[in-house]
Parts: sequence; structure tokens; C-alpha cells
Amino acid sequence: MKKLFFVTNVDWFFISHRLPIALNAIQQGYEVYLLSRDTGRKQFLQGKGIRFIDIPFDRSGSNPLHELKCIFQLYTNYKKYRPNIIHHVTLKAALLGSVAAKLSGQHHVVNAISGLGYNFTNGRNGILQKLIRTLIRIAFKSKSFSFILQNPDDVGMIKGFNLVPSSHIFLIKGSGVDLNEFVFSQAPGKTQLKVLFPARILLDKGVMEFIDAAKLLQKRFIGKVKFILAGDCDKENLAVLGEEKLRSLLVDDYIEWIGYQAQMFPIYTDSDIVVLPSYREGLPKSLIEACAVGRPIVTTDVPGCRECVKSGYNGYLVPAKDSRALADAIGLLIEDDAKRKEFGRNSRLLAEEEFSIDKVVRQTFDIYQSIIRIS
Repeated sequence: MKKLFFVTNVDWFFISHRLPIALNAIQQGYEVYLLSRDTGRKQFLQGKGIRFIDIPFDRSGSNPLHELKCIFQLYTNYKKYRPNIIHHVTLKAALLGSVAAKLSGQHHVVNAISGLGYNFTNGRNGILQKLIRTLIRIAFKSKSFSFILQNPDDVGMIKGFNLVPSSHIFLIKGSGVDLNEFVFSQAPGKTQLKVLFPARILLDKGVMEFIDAAKLLQKRFIGKVKFILAGDCDKENLAVLGEEKLRSLLVDDYIEWIGYQAQMFPIYTDSDIVVLPSYREGLPKSLIEACAVGRPIVTTDVPGCRECVKSGYNGYLVPAKDSRALADAIGLLIEDDAKRKEFGRNSRLLAEEEFSIDKVVRQTFDIYQSIIRIS
């Protein structure tokens, strides 16, 4: 039986972004393993038929000795099980896993990098960026490795490193959305509209710009609109906005934080406008879900986000870190019911054309088959 290894930092990210691919692989006869840090989802995944190997990834990456320990554990498992395909997910898992793969003689490696992340946004620590670029060149240089990127900007960046043949670099737009689960629904159209921020409470997700924009609009729309933040304070992320600070910025019956939501579909259906003012993304799952449900979107004109919105078709693109421009765009949609409905219908069409999970699964297995030459 063919073995397929998924390697990612934490189990919850695998569930939200790669589980459909894994389940499809099991149906096709693969023995599927997840190598990840167990945050309490191990039993759930085993119930789905996925074998779980606990690797204690530290997402902050501040301890080099710990990183070496993870590389050694990956190396040991690669040597022991000799998987037919190793699918690394996220930049960190790909960096550590690629080193382990090279040391263990594994060649059928897919590095799926869902956004080059916080350290590649403008203004970040130049020394840290240089270090990461050096690690990328060391870990990823291989004639046999393949890469999956989620937006054209990241494709161009990886190609610029000259690490692998261009034919080994693939563009798959996001992690996909189940169009039968996230069905189109009319916006509630209640007296008080809801503007949704569906993301972790991170600075690089634009949480401060969202709050600032809401406050800029407060005099015009208080009592008519509510701004909702749906996401957790990810304490392991360097860009987190602390819970105490967040709570100090909320406004009763105007800016509300509802925390992490395990089921996002009812949150989207209860919202009228979706906003993500991120600084950089791979291709945000929250926006493709919002498209599927049929919501107008305001997001930033940055890698990953701009792939989810055609400005003037299903939403508006604004500059990153510009609270005034963000507020203006949100205000336009608040005041124009017909435009919200038009953009919402167009969002659903875009999801059907570009973001179906079936399309993502098919594209991924085409890559698997190409690298191990399965007929």
C-alpha cells in the first residue's frame, strides 16, 4: 500500500486546510499519516483513518535545538516508513521537513507553502528575512522536489530562488471550499447590518485597521451597523494582538469579539459584508468561504487577497495599512443594498469557477501522480 505523509505544524491547521485531500487519498488506497503537533485532535483524525505521529513543532521557532530535534524526529520517521510521497504544509514544516527528507534520501517531496507569511511583509526585520531566505536556499534546493503555491506572487518569488525546475512549481488557488457545505445564501438584510472580520486576532491580518475603520464610521453608522471579529488570539504567533488590548478597543453594541468559531458557515450567513485587511496571505480560506456563501468582500490589494476579489465585481480592494481607504470602501457597501446583492452573487460565481475543493483535490493528485509516475 502506498504511504502518504502530511507534515504540518499543528493538527488543527491540517484539519481546516488539508483534510479533504487526505480523505480522498484514503479512498484511493493510500495509507495516510499526519506528522504534526497534537493539540487534542489525534483521536478525531484516527477515527477518520489517518495515522498520527506526534512531532512537537514549536511555531515560534525561537529555539534552534528544538528545531534540530524536530528535524531528527522527521528524519527517523522518513527512514522508518519510507513514504511514497511527503507533503509538507506551511513554510516551517517545509523547511524542517525538506532537510529531513534530504538526509533520509527521500525524493518525492511536495512543499505546499500557504503564503510566505509575516516575515515577507514590507518593513519586517531585514536580518530575519535574510536568514529565512538563506534557509530556503539550503533546504529547498533539489532537482526532485515540487512546490505548490497559492498565488502568482509567491510562485514568482520561489522561481526567483532557482531552487527547482520551473516545471516543478505549481499554482493551486487556495485550499478549496466545499460548495455543497458553504451554499449560497441571501444576506440577512436586517435593520442592523453586520460587517465580519473572520480571522485570527493578528496584527498582520489587519485587525487594527479593521477596528480603526469601524471607529471612523462610528458617527455615521452606530445603531445601524455592527462590526464583528470572529477569531482567536493566537498566542503562539508573533503578530498576535493580546486579548487584554483587544478588549480595551471594543465598543458596546458596535464592535464585538465573538472569539474562535468552530462552525463558520452560520457566521457568514448572519453577516452582510466580509472584511479582511491582511498584509499578505497565501490565499485566505476565510475569503473563499465568504465567496461561496455569497458575500461582498473588502480586502487589501496584496498577494493572496487580491486573488479573491475583482474590484468592482464582487468587492473592493484597498491599500494595506490604510484605515481611511478601508472605511471608505466599507461605507460604500453599507449604503448600497443593491451593490451588496450584486457583489454577493458575483462572489458565488467566482467561488464556483475558481475555489471548489473538488478542483483543488484533483490538481493535487495530478501533482502526486506526476512526481511518482503513477499511471
